[in-house]
Amino acid sequence: MADQDVTQILEALERGDPDASLRLYPLVYEELRRHARQQMAREASGHTLQPTALVHEAWLRLVGSSSGALRWDSRGHFFAVASEAMRRILVEAARRRASLKRGGGKDRVELTDDVLYSDPNASDSLLVLDEALKKLEIVDPDSFQLVMLRNYGGLTVDEAAEAMGVSPRTAKRLWSFARAWLQREIDRQ
Repeated sequence: MADQDVTQILEALERGDPDASLRLYPLVYEELRRHARQQMAREASGHTLQPTALVHEAWLRLVGSSSGALRWDSRGHFFAVASEAMRRILVEAARRRASLKRGGGKDRVELTDDVLYSDPNASDSLLVLDEALKKLEIVDPDSFQLVMLRNYGGLTVDEAAEAMGVSPRTAKRLWSFARAWLQREIDRQ
């Protein structure tokens, strides 16, 4: 997929071109599905939401009802927004499951060098992580953006650095900080 093509189509979408979303969808669909599959692999088995449904729901939130309301500066920005939409959808699903469950203890959320992930057998862990991420967004928006790109966007540190317009060294520093900060915040809960 050519980054320039996606960026041009996003600009056309922003200008209100009615055909832009039809041209954009085939260019980004497979990458969005890959990101959704990565997210769903971390979910509990028997989850009713499937990767395709996650992509479609995120797509509707991004493009279906935007009518030019959203602005994307680049392909990287689009995928960052898509990652956030997928995260919110998964958190909403976890909240629905937790409200049905009515209680339970808090579960530990593991942080690894490669990717942040929650225990797939613990629906509450996604909610704990979400609360910590909300706080991180306030404390350090750059670290939050990097976590979104890595955890929900499925990007490597180098890919996320490029999408954010920072050096890989800066991205690695932000990643180290985010992991430590999130672990401390999660342990407090």
